Amino acid sequence: MLPITDIDELEALYGAAVPAALTKVAHRVTPLYRQWIDASRFLILSTVGPEGTDASPRGDDGPVVRIADAETLLLPDWRGNNRIDSLRNIVRDGRVSLLFMVPGCNNVVRVNGHAMLTADDTVTGLFEKQGKRPKTVIVTTVGEIYFQCAKALMRSALWTSGDESTGIPSAGQFVREKDADFDAETYDSGYAEYAKDRMW
Repeated sequence: MLPITDIDELEALYGAAVPAALTKVAHRVTPLYRQWIDASRFLILSTVGPEGTDASPRGDDGPVVRIADAETLLLPDWRGNNRIDSLRNIVRDGRVSLLFMVPGCNNVVRVNGHAMLTADDTVTGLFEKQGKRPKTVIVTTVGEIYFQCAKALMRSALWTSGDESTGIPSAGQFVREKDADFDAETYDSGYAEYAKDRMW
């Protein structure tokens, strides 16, 4: 397998970017991008750190982020498994990308920027639900924002192919693959209720 190691070679292979792919880029949250982000309950957070890269799904029952202003997005870090891989990365290297999705829409909105963490009560308090607050909030300064071509979601029929989860491994089976003594069935039977109880 021959790697491509030269940018000129890469660009010659693909040719010039479609003009609209460059025109669409903004450097702040415009009214239309605000409307789109406010409709998104799910995103992928990508970070980078000394150990490498990380991509983490983030979701909420309403808008997944709060738009503080045209250059600032607030993403609460709700309870999870406490691996905090993304958070460790952000503390050491603030470069982030956010990929926003809306069910049924084949466009995706991408934000590239710089993030920091805060545990400030005045910020975590903005997200209080059922008496609970996130331990931290990821504060992202927008560097650039643009919509992603719809072709990937169209090719995959992500929103129209229906439930294809039958027969795929469960969470418990993934753990048992690494630990033969792990009780995957008991874990899986209680996993949904456990996760629901720890949503906030």
